[in-house]
Amino acid sequence: MKTHKHLWNDFISAENFEIAADHALRGKKSKISAKIFMRHREQKLARLRKSLKNGTYKTGQYRIFFVYEPKKRQVFMLPLYPDHIVHHALINILGPIWQKLFISDSYACIPGRGLHEASHRCMQMLRRNKYVLQCDIRKFYPSIRHEIMIKILRRKIQDRRILKVLEDIVCSAYTECGMPIGNLTSQWMGNLYMNDLDMFIKHKLHVRDYIRYCDDFCLFANDIETLRKWRNTLQEYLGKELQLTFSKSFIKPTDAGISFIGYRHFKDYVILTKAGVKKMKQNMRTLIQNREISAHSRSQLAAFSGWMKWARCNNLRRKFRSDARQTGDNAFIRFYNKYLQ
Repeated sequence: MKTHKHLWNDFISAENFEIAADHALRGKKSKISAKIFMRHREQKLARLRKSLKNGTYKTGQYRIFFVYEPKKRQVFMLPLYPDHIVHHALINILGPIWQKLFISDSYACIPGRGLHEASHRCMQMLRRNKYVLQCDIRKFYPSIRHEIMIKILRRKIQDRRILKVLEDIVCSAYTECGMPIGNLTSQWMGNLYMNDLDMFIKHKLHVRDYIRYCDDFCLFANDIETLRKWRNTLQEYLGKELQLTFSKSFIKPTDAGISFIGYRHFKDYVILTKAGVKKMKQNMRTLIQNREISAHSRSQLAAFSGWMKWARCNNLRRKFRSDARQTGDNAFIRFYNKYLQ
C-alpha cells in the first residue's frame, strides 16, 4: 500500500486555508461567528497557520447538545474559527487520498455519491437476490476506539506533523473511545474505520452484492444459510478487530422490501419509510401553522421535495398541498406549491 509522507507543505499553504475558509463559511455567512471571522479573515488565517506550524494548535472547546431525530444523539459542535477551517484544510488534502481506499458501494459522506445513488444500487442488488442480511452498528461513533482509529490513520499517512493534528482531533472529546458526531473529520474517519469491514467482506468473504451507508449495511445472497454463516463471521470479526457490536442483524426475503437510507425498497418501486413520513408530516404541519416564508423553510421544502422525488408519494404531495390551501394565504400557497410540484 502506498503511504504519504510529505503532505505538510500542501496542508499548511495559504491557498489551502483560503479554500478551507470558503468551504467552512458556505451557508453560514449570516451567522455572528462568521461575520466576526470575515472582518479580520486574513489576519486570523495567518495566525492559525502560525499556531499549526509551531505546534501550539489544539482542538477547541466543544459545545454539546442533543438531537432526538431519528433517535437521541449527543452532538459535539466546534467553533467555525479555528477548528472548522482546520478540518476542511485537512480534508482538502487527505480526502482524495482516503477516497481511493473506499469500495465503490460505500456511499456515506463521499463526494459524488449519495442517497439516490445508494438507493439505485440497492434496487439492483435486491432484484437479483432472494434474501438480504441487514445490519447496523450499536452506537457507532461513540464506540470507535481511539487506538484502532489512530492505527488505521497511520497505515496510509506517515507525515508526522499531519498525524499529530489528526490524533489531537481523534482524542479531543472522549477518553479512550468515541468520535464526535458533528465534525467533518469524524464522517471521513468513520468511513475509514468501516473500510476495514468492507475489505473483509469483499476480499475474505467474497460477497458480490454488498452495500454500506455509514454503519448501516446489507449483504445479499440467494440462500439463507450463506447469510447465516456470514452473520456469525461478521459478528466475530467486528468484536475482535474493531471492537464493535451489532444493534441489529436480521435476514429476510427481498420480496418483503428493504428499509435502507430512509426509503423502503421493493423490486419495482420505492416508497418512503413510515418514520420518514412521520417526521416530514410533523415539520410540514409546523410550517403550515406558522405560515413561515424564510430561508430555513425554503431549504426544508427543497429537501423534502428532493426526497419525495425519488419515491412513490403522490398522495402525500396532494395532502400537503391541500393543507396549505386551507390557510387561505395566497402568497404562502404559491410559495408552498413552488417546492411541491
